[in-house]
Amino acid sequence: MKVGFVSLGCSKNLIDTETIIGLFRKNNFEIVNDESKSDIIVINTCGFIDTAKEEAINTILEMAEYKRKNCKYLIVMGCLVQRYYNDLVKLLPEVDLFIKIDEYDKIWKNIENLINGNRINKEKREYKKISEIPKMPMFTQDQFLNRTITTGKNFAYLKIGEGCSNRCTYCAIPYIRGPFASRKMEEIIEEAKELAKKGIKEIIIIAQDTTKYGIDIYGESKLSELLEEISKIKEIKWIRFLYSYPEGITDKLIKVVANNDKIAKYFDIPIQHISNSILKKMNRKTNREQIENLLLKIRKEIPDVTLRTSLIVGFPGETKEDFNELLKFIQKIKFDKLGVFKYSKEEGTPAARLPDQIHGNTKKSRYNQIMEKQQHFSKENLEKKIGKTYEVLIECTSFDKKFLIGRTISDAPDIDGLVYIKNTNIAKNIINSFIKCKIINVKNYDLIAEIVV
Repeated sequence: MKVGFVSLGCSKNLIDTETIIGLFRKNNFEIVNDESKSDIIVINTCGFIDTAKEEAINTILEMAEYKRKNCKYLIVMGCLVQRYYNDLVKLLPEVDLFIKIDEYDKIWKNIENLINGNRINKEKREYKKISEIPKMPMFTQDQFLNRTITTGKNFAYLKIGEGCSNRCTYCAIPYIRGPFASRKMEEIIEEAKELAKKGIKEIIIIAQDTTKYGIDIYGESKLSELLEEISKIKEIKWIRFLYSYPEGITDKLIKVVANNDKIAKYFDIPIQHISNSILKKMNRKTNREQIENLLLKIRKEIPDVTLRTSLIVGFPGETKEDFNELLKFIQKIKFDKLGVFKYSKEEGTPAARLPDQIHGNTKKSRYNQIMEKQQHFSKENLEKKIGKTYEVLIECTSFDKKFLIGRTISDAPDIDGLVYIKNTNIAKNIINSFIKCKIINVKNYDLIAEIVV
């Protein structure tokens, strides 16, 4: 039987999809990239915010059209299913099997039961409080090791933990994924070595909050030690870690990043806001002074560091003064990379019950103001690189073949800018290679370069 996959949402979700693909391969199913030719379609959903939920529902309905033609089984899994299982079972009879995250330890058994014609028990289950949600089962070590990498030949994501215990008032992740649970360090190292054997050159460490790694099983954060251990793998050239909350970034971690050439001088720190009143309502663990001191310390200790952050505008009760404070702060710091979310009122979260919800037009206006400023700061920061030489990982060519496209170690795949290099005779057969390039110009978020001969 032929199986097609659709993976929605974040990179953490993508690893789950890759693991399921690996299970199907192990059981001798053929994996295809064309849903119209699939006997089985598997959709891994996101349920984080309204736009993600809407995309998931639309995708399910779109794939259901193939079910009416030639697809035999439609399977839906992931965050949306965990969060809205009972509703989805009622509303989407086209789906043959819904798999909640808390069933991932028996996921293949459920799939086999479906294919073998056994009755699937769709029991009703709802979690009312976050305290009722247990730690979610993880895939086994063998399943992680046998996952099918879908991100190409150069990089792969490496999940070091599941869930989140931060309990920010706007976020539904703890209700969906449960409290933070770390993987054992030796298992992570084993997987990193396996990825290296497959030719992966860049390891991207991910979790909902990577700085929490190890606290639940070792009694303290072990992110610094983990980074150092992975850096010992000879074949791995670049290492980066994403989603590090400010309160978890220690002097030790900063020192490790500063002194290890394999670790990207790159901090992805989701501060979300800078107004102390909003940070308190968000149940964030840091205030403005702590955040500002941390950012200044990182830039002092690592002068060539890349700072990335994410923000939320339109949080309940966000006044003009709060927003203006945020606007002035990003003008002061001038983040290298920045993403903005318009606040999404998520049912079941404490923030959804707060008064003074912000109108959608106001959220949109504030979003646009932030992004307009950031476009200017991004270009300004990139212009400082003109004339300098960087190592660039060449990953593909442009559609018209006129340019080679790559990344520097300062750019995370899929979310950051690219490097465009004129495709010349010198540049033949260098896809998937590291090449020295000189920056000669910039666009708003991207670099223009030439190969150093």
